[in-house]
Amino acid sequence: MKERRAIPQAEADGLIEGRNAVTEALRAGTPVDKIFLARGETDATLGHIAAAARDKGIVVVECDRRKLDFMSRTHAHQGVIAQAAVREYASVDDILNAAREKGEPPLIVVCDELSDPHNLGAVIRTAECAGAHGVIIPKRRSAGLTAVVAKTSAGAVSHLPVARVPNLPALLKELKEAGLWVFGTAADGDRLLYDADLKGPAAIVIGSEGDGMGRLVAETCDFLVRIPMKGKLNSLNASAAAAILLYEAVRQRLG
Repeated sequence: MKERRAIPQAEADGLIEGRNAVTEALRAGTPVDKIFLARGETDATLGHIAAAARDKGIVVVECDRRKLDFMSRTHAHQGVIAQAAVREYASVDDILNAAREKGEPPLIVVCDELSDPHNLGAVIRTAECAGAHGVIIPKRRSAGLTAVVAKTSAGAVSHLPVARVPNLPALLKELKEAGLWVFGTAADGDRLLYDADLKGPAAIVIGSEGDGMGRLVAETCDFLVRIPMKGKLNSLNASAAAAILLYEAVRQRLG
């Protein structure tokens, strides 16, 4: 009885467990966010799964079998668990075209390695509410479009395009070439948020929960802005920081 209850829970969590199930998901074109493989396994089937996933551009993560045991809901993962995506990822061009079709200057949120799916879901929800045209995340070291992210976003993932790229500094350079100004958030930013001009084409970069923006990402930004902190703490939750910047952009654009 316990096993029968666990299987629907796995599906609800977006987990696809076992060699046959993952192989069929790849064959059927099911959107997959990541595939987790037991490290050190030499089984040919797992090798074929890894190769097929990489051919499709899916991130493959090798990890200790104990992590798979912890993730598993069925307790029969056979050394492989796929994390399904709730929808396919968009392209960066899709996001820029969405702004063009609306006749609006692009407003994009770039998340630098947000690993907490609840934070990413909250950022997507706020971005959609604020009228941003899309969110961009890195392929690795980031939460993806999982069931938890979808639930936290309150359905926003169905309305807002989310793109995933292999290299954020390269992506930011492309956005700058496309005419966007890149604003990074940093506690030691050289200007206050309220002194930043967010009325034009803009990409807002939100750093990771623990370390903030990576060095190369920060160096690629046009401006580093800070949110005034009046209390004893010196930082905000990533999703809260995103909300403050996005709605400052909304305020300026309404004016």
